[in-house]
Amino acid sequence: MGQAVFPVGPVNTSHGGIYRCYGSHSSYPYAWSHPSHPLHLKVTGVYREPSLSAHPGSLVFSGDNLTLQCHSEAGFKRFALMKVKGLTTPQRLHGQQRPDFPLGHVNSTHGGQYRCFGRHNLSYAWSHPSAPLDILIAGVYEKPSLSAQPGPSVSWGENVTLQCRSEIWLDAFLLSKEGSLAPPQHLRLQDKAPPFQANFTISSVTSDHEGTYRCYSSDSTSPYLLSSPSNPLELRVSVSSPSSPSPRKTT
Repeated sequence: MGQAVFPVGPVNTSHGGIYRCYGSHSSYPYAWSHPSHPLHLKVTGVYREPSLSAHPGSLVFSGDNLTLQCHSEAGFKRFALMKVKGLTTPQRLHGQQRPDFPLGHVNSTHGGQYRCFGRHNLSYAWSHPSAPLDILIAGVYEKPSLSAQPGPSVSWGENVTLQCRSEIWLDAFLLSKEGSLAPPQHLRLQDKAPPFQANFTISSVTSDHEGTYRCYSSDSTSPYLLSSPSNPLELRVSVSSPSSPSPRKTT
């Protein structure tokens, strides 16, 4: 099987377009093959990157409705969504005019990392990719348990450890706080011997740490597929009032 390599680059917007190749035999230089299937070459990194968000959130249950939305300040006319499957995966950008990408009722195949792109009217010149967005699908494994050491009620400035424990072998754990905009905390076990548990330590707690926590477990080889959430744990932080001075005795 013969092949030829045609170097292209350094790449700029003029290289974007549709390419086809042909083959011939040296004995018949004027007789060419049928054209190959078209190759659509798209050039990214031309414009500033958009942002990508998930509604209702990036952590969902199998069967939930999920929509990804590509936000842009550059007035893009078309948007594209790409699921990252590995470092060598080609970027197949199929543009659409609206920034919303409804994924419908999600299942385990929807778990993964996504990026979006935007472009103006120039067909093959796209923006830089958005920052990656991890979509986590919960409910794949049985729920772990969550406990607090020394307890769920602590004083301001003390340390508390939230312990997430799985009854089956799973080596990755996530801790989320209800209503928090921060991404879940991640821990991975190095030791595969039981107990299968991760300790999330919060140092010098304040009232900002109060709230409802849940944890999840997963297999590090499939990091986007999570267990059902643990039962909620309510963390309460008390503020110790300084002792009042004793009244002075009068004579």
